[in-house]
Amino acid sequence: MKTLVAELCVALCVTAGMALGASSVHEFTMKSLDGKQVPLASFKGKVMLVVNVASQCGYTYQYEGLQALYVKYKDRGLVLTGFPANNFGGQEPGSDAEIGAFCKSKFGVTFPMFSKISVKGADKAPLYQFLTDAKANPKTGGEIQWNFTKFLVDRNGKVIQRFEPEVEPNSREIEAAVEAALK
Repeated sequence: MKTLVAELCVALCVTAGMALGASSVHEFTMKSLDGKQVPLASFKGKVMLVVNVASQCGYTYQYEGLQALYVKYKDRGLVLTGFPANNFGGQEPGSDAEIGAFCKSKFGVTFPMFSKISVKGADKAPLYQFLTDAKANPKTGGEIQWNFTKFLVDRNGKVIQRFEPEVEPNSREIEAAVEAALK
């Protein structure tokens, strides 16, 4: 037991340290909804839209726009990544299996979805520590205020823009930013 606790402490310290010293989202590995470890480095050369999502939020309808954006631009190099989070009003209470089933049946989601994480607070996932770090990302850093906050990441894994939840996935603002990043 003592050894297991020590191993977990080392793993957590290494992961947290990586978040603090990271310079790219490609330095993180995240667990997909089906339990596979996915190195975000597998998306090198692609533009990413990283979104914290929830199934019972007033913005949940944005899954439809996110899916449409993904379909429209995926052949040009956009990958959309959804990270379910239960940080805001308990709006993502389901298990990974329930979240996956909901997204597929209700919105036909085909973009990569990841295991539920925390995007704020003491247990914030290292990826979101990096995304919200004002030193690492001065133009886009700052705490997540609600579900469906979107981070646009360039082909090299650098965060280039942030969109708050009220900015719709199919807005001209997001489409113009995606098109510029894809050029």
